[in-house]
Amino acid sequence: MTFLPHGKHLIAGTWVGSETQFTSDPANGAAHRFAVGTPQDVNTACDAAAKAFWSYSASTRQERAAFLEAIADEIEARAEAITAIGTEETGLPKARLEGERGRTTGQLRLFAKHILEGDFLDRRHDAALPDRAPLPRPDLKMVQRPVGPVAVFGASNFPLAFSTAGGDTASALAAGCPVVVKGHPAHPGTGEIVAEAILAAITRCNIAPGVFSLIQSNAHDVGESLVTHPSITAVGFTGSLAGGRALFDLCAARPRPIPFFGELGSVNPMFLLPEALKARGDAIAKGWAGSLTMGAGQFCTNPGLAIVIDSPEAQAFCDAAAAALGSVEPQTMLTGGIAKAYQAGCDRISGTKGVQALLTSGNEPREASPHLFRTTGVQWLADPSLGEEVFGPLGLIIVVRDESEMAEVAMALEGQLTCTLHLEDSDTPLARRLMPVLEQKAGRILANGFPTGVEVCDSMVHGGPYPASTNFGATSVGTLAIRRFLRPVCYQDMPTDLLPQDIV
Repeated sequence: MTFLPHGKHLIAGTWVGSETQFTSDPANGAAHRFAVGTPQDVNTACDAAAKAFWSYSASTRQERAAFLEAIADEIEARAEAITAIGTEETGLPKARLEGERGRTTGQLRLFAKHILEGDFLDRRHDAALPDRAPLPRPDLKMVQRPVGPVAVFGASNFPLAFSTAGGDTASALAAGCPVVVKGHPAHPGTGEIVAEAILAAITRCNIAPGVFSLIQSNAHDVGESLVTHPSITAVGFTGSLAGGRALFDLCAARPRPIPFFGELGSVNPMFLLPEALKARGDAIAKGWAGSLTMGAGQFCTNPGLAIVIDSPEAQAFCDAAAAALGSVEPQTMLTGGIAKAYQAGCDRISGTKGVQALLTSGNEPREASPHLFRTTGVQWLADPSLGEEVFGPLGLIIVVRDESEMAEVAMALEGQLTCTLHLEDSDTPLARRLMPVLEQKAGRILANGFPTGVEVCDSMVHGGPYPASTNFGATSVGTLAIRRFLRPVCYQDMPTDLLPQDIV
């Protein structure tokens, strides 16, 4: 199946062009022209979403599940074309795109299954107690209900699983909320073909066309118009700290503030406890190198920090990590801008007082090579900039003096998506000392593993305290993600004929 982008927005079932266009910047292959959205496009899409909400929110769970399954089917029907345009635009290898497509359809099917089971509704019932003294109790029923139209921002590093039909869109649609997606300019063709798949599913399932729109743009005004539109009731975002914080502030400043579920950044520290370092420091170093460089380090769970206690084994770990990273070839990054930012981050770390370079190399335009640095616990604690994310395959080893300084580093961490403990049984006392701190710092805590690779399942948490995300009680991966787009409603003494069908 050959796919040639037409470069239009999908707004409530209609493909809409624009006089103003931008040109894509693919890693390889031909560039294409795409329409630049306007605030009027946003108004049209959001008004249609608001209108569609009344019928879509009242649809049955069976109808919504069939819709999610249909979207997955339509994506799979375009599998080869999606992989082709995705590899051209992003430079990601074919196997990565195929795996990500499977994850995307898997998420859609997982939410279809989840809503059919009904547990997400959290139904509660307190029967009336008419004879209770001193006052009777009314009949009270509670159920989760959809919040309204949701804005979703496509992510640069996941053109499928965190973009047009990714986890935010899947969970919002599952909840009964229409979605307006602001496509990411790094992969507009991929976004367009996935939007075609969603439109086909809308037609197949006879869903109101306003339930989904995709607006393309390489400018900020579309995003600003989207999060401030009065019909939008919640926002899902994956991206930079600066961009996410700006949108978060806009959401909070609205006359009617709305929740902004942003996943913004994380350095995902690993704590290598002494006995684990002695027993398998070399293996941990090699595993870290693989995790750190996977996908050119362009994962939000990329483990950028390793904390070790000063010892001969710590030096051996530094040497082994440098050797393992030194054998990794340069990799293509998602965009020229990301590659430029990575180089700037490498230069910033390299130029920081008290930081020793263990492995450096030049980065060609749109390519990234691994960089490895070492510093002390004292220096890291004194310089907060060393705790900031560098998006790419850069590792920083923090060599601390003792267990107390390791705990001090843990206490000083900002919010993280993940924290990892590498430990042996004899490391348990130190691990117990760290665990209460790490529970306050991260949404996911690993033992003897590496955080790249986020399983899509019921128990996964992909979120954490700020700045990892803007809402520490939410996750953007796993079935709990649906709760972001629901709110509890209590019905008191309500006639059965007026209750939502899911509560009866």
